[in-house]
Amino acid sequence: MKSALGSFAALLATVVFSAAGVRIDEEVFGKSLGGWKKRDNQAAEYPLSGAIYRTYKPEVTPTPDGGIFVSIRIDHVRGWLSSDDHATLEITVSPKGLIASAQSNIAIQGRSISSDVILGGSEAAKQVVGTDRAVQIGTDLVADLSAKLLREKIVEAGRVSFPAVLRHNYNLLFQAVRLEDPPAPPVAPIVPPFAPPSAPPSAPPPIPVVPEKPKDVPAPAPGNVPLEIKPYATPAAGQLQPNE
Repeated sequence: MKSALGSFAALLATVVFSAAGVRIDEEVFGKSLGGWKKRDNQAAEYPLSGAIYRTYKPEVTPTPDGGIFVSIRIDHVRGWLSSDDHATLEITVSPKGLIASAQSNIAIQGRSISSDVILGGSEAAKQVVGTDRAVQIGTDLVADLSAKLLREKIVEAGRVSFPAVLRHNYNLLFQAVRLEDPPAPPVAPIVPPFAPPSAPPSAPPPIPVVPEKPKDVPAPAPGNVPLEIKPYATPAAGQLQPNE
């Protein structure tokens, strides 16, 4: 039973840790736009096609399949006496780091112009893979948005070039996609099926006490035997003493 549980835990750990993580390198994306130096270091401003644009840091959320959904806001800076135009660029990145879909929206003078959702599985994108597929999605996105912008009879230079600015941000954002290697799975401990209970530690055996061997006393040499001197006894009354 314990062996089966150990095998199941090892298999589960392998499945959990086998998925690689996909993310956006925010610093690389910001440097490609000139750095996050505006709006409390939350936006980057740069000139393009004779106008000034502002891109904010991307907002990234995970998708259920392990990919990410990225949304960025882009402003057309029109000056002190005019209100800015706004646009959003939204892309979905698959768990393998590939562009799965893209969509954009432009708000100009109260009018909203939205592109179709350009999917990576479209007929045009099916013919290419990898980076070429990302390029095809960006091309389809700009073409769809430019056609709708033209129908609105937009003629201001900074506004007409808005689709090109979105394509510029799309390209730089794709180059900032990072696919991280999955961490190594943990090694499951090997548990024997029937482990005997461990016995409590026993006390060490007592150390036997060896009595000290008495030292040998050397015998006295001949002629050196000491004489035993007895004390003089006082004769009892009535007893005659020698020479008396």
